[in-house]
Amino acid sequence: MPLMFLNGGGMRGGPLHEQLRGAPLLCTARSAPKYRYFSVGDRFPAMHEVASGGAAVLGEVYDLPLAVLREHLIPAEPPELELGVIELDDGGACLATVLRKSCVDSAELVDITEFGDWRAYRAARGFTG
Repeated sequence: MPLMFLNGGGMRGGPLHEQLRGAPLLCTARSAPKYRYFSVGDRFPAMHEVASGGAAVLGEVYDLPLAVLREHLIPAEPPELELGVIELDDGGACLATVLRKSCVDSAELVDITEFGDWRAYRAARGFTG
C-alpha cells in the first residue's frame, strides 16, 4: 500500500480523517525543507515545492490502500489540491496532496511557512477544532 503524507484535515482529529477508513498511522514526520506552506482562505493548507526558501512541514504518514485514496480521500479534497509525491526529511518519498500549479498565484493564499504546522497556525489564529 502507498504511504500518504497528510498535513491538514486528514490528520487525527481533522474533518477529513474519517475518509481514511481506518488506515493505520505509521508515524509523525516532516517533509524535506523544500516547500512553501499556505493557508488557502483559512479553509485548508497547501504545500508547494520551491527551488529555494522552503521549509519543512509537519504531517502524519499513513499506510493507505489505493481504493481508499481513490474512493474516499481524493474526492473529499478541495479542487485547489492535486495528488503529488513529496520528499520527507529522511530522504524518503510519500504521496501527498499539493497545491495545483495553476493556483500558486491565488489571492486566497496566505504564506504560513514559518509555522510549518497547520494545527499551530490555526491555534495562533484562534481557531478551534
